[in-house]
Amino acid sequence: MCKIMEDMRNEAAQKANKKTAVHLIKLGKMTLEEIAEATELSLDVVKELENQSMQLA
Repeated sequence: MCKIMEDMRNEAAQKANKKTAVHLIKLGKMTLEEIAEATELSLDVVKELENQSMQLA
């Protein structure tokens, strides 16, 4: 049961980090590398989020 709760918490944190990264990408004041470091996401994930947000714009 603890493993399930930990997984759920990690998924929620990952989702929040991605949301923050998208917001920072849209602001355009930080490099993708800085965003990756600030959100603890990989640079590849941040690049993919950038591509997705550009397609929606």
